[in-house]
Amino acid sequence: MPDHPLPPMPLDGRGVRLAARGGRLAGHTSSLAPGFVQGNLAILPAALAGDFLRFCQRNPKPCPVLGISEPGSPRIPELGLDLDLRTDLPRYRIWRQGELVEEPASIAHLWRDDLVAFVLGCSFTFEHALMEHGIRLRHVEQGRNVAMWRTSIACAPAGPFGGPMVVSMRPLPPADAIRAIQITTRFPGVHGAPVHIGHPHLIGIEDLSRPDYGDAVEVGADELPVFWACGVTPQAVIAAAKPDFAITHAPGAMLVTDLRNSSLAML
Repeated sequence: MPDHPLPPMPLDGRGVRLAARGGRLAGHTSSLAPGFVQGNLAILPAALAGDFLRFCQRNPKPCPVLGISEPGSPRIPELGLDLDLRTDLPRYRIWRQGELVEEPASIAHLWRDDLVAFVLGCSFTFEHALMEHGIRLRHVEQGRNVAMWRTSIACAPAGPFGGPMVVSMRPLPPADAIRAIQITTRFPGVHGAPVHIGHPHLIGIEDLSRPDYGDAVEVGADELPVFWACGVTPQAVIAAAKPDFAITHAPGAMLVTDLRNSSLAML
């Protein structure tokens, strides 16, 4: 996957949003705006919003809610005063009857008065904390998107929503894996501690070289694959539920907010 087209400079959340809004950012947001909270996006008609909220409440590991919009509003002020959900992500996914039909750079032309947006916690937030503690992340060093898979772990259903949990994976030496558990446990609002370590076949992953989303990374002989619940889970759930219309972020192309990572850390 090519390097993201922005120069390698520190950016705040607003800077990344403006780059996406202006068409200057089309790739993933991993490692951009260090220290600022990133979020996954799911947008549904208001008639389905209550069921989806209950789904998130029953599955807080893959779907930790950071913010919810008012029906018809593309803004969530507590995440960013000038934030516009229609334009401020690098890439979106459009779903009709559970089928992915389009991946546009803006959804302004598709916005409706009955749409409700959910912003869910993203593991890119805790990656900054891991790197601050000296834990090396191979996909970040290689400029790649994190690898993600659909698993055999079933989510708790709510209304029409149910399906498999999606996980992201980072290969780590055992000592770093132990430290990563300690660090990410402090961030329950962005998936928290891992859901599985090692033996990927036990959660239905047969081939680590072929992720369902994102980019493959090598797992060394002295490393363990460490799996975290992932905010791409709603995309697998939407594909299973087959709503008439839904919008999500493209995997890895997140909403970068004005919240600081430190605001989500628990002592």
